[in-house]
Amino acid sequence: MTNDPLTITDAADASETTDTESDSEVTFEPIDLDTLNETIEYIRPALQSDGGDMVLLGANEGKVTIQLVGACGGCPMSTMTLTAGIERILRDRVPGVNEVIAV
Repeated sequence: MTNDPLTITDAADASETTDTESDSEVTFEPIDLDTLNETIEYIRPALQSDGGDMVLLGANEGKVTIQLVGACGGCPMSTMTLTAGIERILRDRVPGVNEVIAV
């Protein structure tokens, strides 16, 4: 057994190989748009009761893009609504959703 120290170059080369291999293996489960739309309709009344709403802008590669409008658009709590509410529900109910992005 040798006690040769690992050089910085060796460590960088090893991490680059690992990153490249993991990037090529990433696959996304397709998002069922019918289930996504049904789930958005399930969430919508809670937003509307506070004077807001959301618009689905797109869904691609595990990411759902929405726009919060009305009272939700300028609300300082919209980030909390997005992550603790909308994203959690969509990830639980819609297979393939990994992230929700608000624009």
